[in-house]
Amino acid sequence: MSDMDYPDGILVGRARVPGHDHPRIVTVRDGDLFDITAKGLATVRDIAESGRAAEHVRSAPGVSLGSAQAVLANSLAADHDASVPSLLSPIDLQAIKASGVTFVVSLLERVIEEQARGDKSRADALRSEILDLIGMDLSELVPGSDAAIKVKAALMEKGVWSQYLEVGIGPDAEIFTKGQPMSAVGYGAEVGLHPSSSWNNPEPEVALLVTSAGAIIGATLGNDVNLRDVEGRSALLLGKAKDNNASASLGPFVRLFDGDFTLETIKQSEIALRVEGEDGFVLEGHSSMSQISRTPESLVAATLGAHHQYPDGLVLYLGTMFAPVQDRGGAGMGFTHKLGDVVSISTSSLGTLSNTVNLSTKCPPWTYGSSHLLRDLAKADLL
Repeated sequence: MSDMDYPDGILVGRARVPGHDHPRIVTVRDGDLFDITAKGLATVRDIAESGRAAEHVRSAPGVSLGSAQAVLANSLAADHDASVPSLLSPIDLQAIKASGVTFVVSLLERVIEEQARGDKSRADALRSEILDLIGMDLSELVPGSDAAIKVKAALMEKGVWSQYLEVGIGPDAEIFTKGQPMSAVGYGAEVGLHPSSSWNNPEPEVALLVTSAGAIIGATLGNDVNLRDVEGRSALLLGKAKDNNASASLGPFVRLFDGDFTLETIKQSEIALRVEGEDGFVLEGHSSMSQISRTPESLVAATLGAHHQYPDGLVLYLGTMFAPVQDRGGAGMGFTHKLGDVVSISTSSLGTLSNTVNLSTKCPPWTYGSSHLLRDLAKADLL
């Protein structure tokens, strides 16, 4: 583990703590992890909806659970000891939403997936053909603008228009449900690939914590695990490509906004990705939030408002510009995961989120849902 596993700042998360049936609310103070679970504020949802989340987490009385680094180390799936605390996903009752095709590089790769119909061996040739046809820098376009409408018309005339170009430069953002409340996994957990997939990749992203009123109050890191072959066969398979057991990872903590850490910090973030395989393969890349084509505020507005309410708030993945094309397993084969890959997503303001890749059918099944949490909190007299 590195010094970047968690940043300074006001951090809130959840942990599995021996002796308790339900997840505990935790924060980090002076290098130690503190249990700050309190009646009426026993979920991250309730803290977020309190209107004073940062103030509460900063000042709430708590009990030390020991070194935060030790808890993070114990959260790694391979080294987990159930007799000591470990981290969980830092959200609970919030909806898990995601935005897609928010960076031009990601946009082009989605077009390639669609044109390849899920066949990764065709990707290189298609990438060259499509770039030649487009012949312009789409990153300069403002989605929905008059200029974007003219580009749409030109591309349609060339026969390369795509549903992904529609959401990439058209007026409407792509917003979808990544997973159900309580289904996300956290730092150190295994992330899952549907066993039918043979072309897939990590998606390193920032995810925003948003209240039911639409206020953006914090952020965390996320891995929006993606099955390129499944979605490439048909966009109507998005649910199968995106929502599987352990396919949404978040963590290690939510960092709440304060005077030093704001949404502007997020907009300038550089997100690093490292994939280390058991076969010695190493993939590195980065994603710059400054190159996002739609603002975080506009993506939140497209998700929540008069047209759609989320009474428990939500977490929103903002999309990624990183689409790995480095060959693995042969020339022209592109990148795909192998079981045992360790995926680390890092940025200085949010720390590092690490997970190990497995099949969704082999990851621990999701068995603890919202109903279980509420019953356990009621039994503990914490509601």
